Amino acid sequence: MSERIDPEIRARLDQYRQLVGPDGLSGIRDIPERRRRQAELTALRAGPVIPDDVDVHDLSIAHGAETRGEPVLLRVYRPHAMTRSAPCVYYIHGGGMVAGGIASDHAKTARLTQATGCVVVSVEYRLAPENPYPAALDDCYGGLVGVADRHRELGIDPDRIALYGTSAGGCLAAAVALLARDRGGPAIAHQLLVSPMLDDLSSTPSAMVNTGFGAWSREANIQSWQAWLGQDFGTDRISPYAAPARARDLAGLPPTYIDVGDLDLLRDEAVDFARRLSWAGVPIELHVYPGGIHGSENLAPDAELSVRIRGYRQDALHRALCEEPP
Repeated sequence: MSERIDPEIRARLDQYRQLVGPDGLSGIRDIPERRRRQAELTALRAGPVIPDDVDVHDLSIAHGAETRGEPVLLRVYRPHAMTRSAPCVYYIHGGGMVAGGIASDHAKTARLTQATGCVVVSVEYRLAPENPYPAALDDCYGGLVGVADRHRELGIDPDRIALYGTSAGGCLAAAVALLARDRGGPAIAHQLLVSPMLDDLSSTPSAMVNTGFGAWSREANIQSWQAWLGQDFGTDRISPYAAPARARDLAGLPPTYIDVGDLDLLRDEAVDFARRLSWAGVPIELHVYPGGIHGSENLAPDAELSVRIRGYRQDALHRALCEEPP
């Protein structure tokens, strides 16, 4: 398996395993300890954070029923040159539902703003197991509703809002898209799912095989689903809003871009979701890139593969949000 990993990524994976341990962060079963170690690693590789041409400010939104009155923290990134109503990328971070936050992805979201020329809004959601389903989904959907409601204040075009979710954030982005469809809004122009965590069963061939080499593991994946679903884990009571792979009706969802590495344990559920979206009549762009593992970009952001796949995503966002219709 390791011989098939992209050489640049494999070299960084070897360094990472020497630093963290042979099983990586996914080998740390204690969730608070995993959060602490992840925060340390994020600080080590942060580098220059804010480009000179990006403004950043935090915004707290309380949105009634969706968040049960609790405020949701949003971090808004805006290009200096953007003076008109701008497209918006609503960004939902990863971390297996149990770790991460707007601070951990601060550098990535700032660079995404610079690369796309869009306003990027990153949402802070409550983490499991302290806050199981539907807490994080309530926060993400409530934050999106608040962004759409305040689009004039934020300088955002409400007809050009895209969801962007990575890993567990891909689960939440897909669930937010389902909720927005079923509740009649907000309008979503596009969704972009990066190695999305969609299937609580963790039983696909890739979940069984693409594990145990220091990246995200099947054991850590199952632990995250247990934390997120609580007492419903392993039952037939799982809502499609909690695990979007269980959604039977995908018609009417926004055009979707999905990418995943061929050595990612989440590969098969991502490919299956893309196929079912296509069957439902949703425009879909799918990339499965050889040599990629879960978290490739975090390990080796400057690897040629990482740079190439980011370029594909940025192009997809540009086409979805910035090009004039024919």
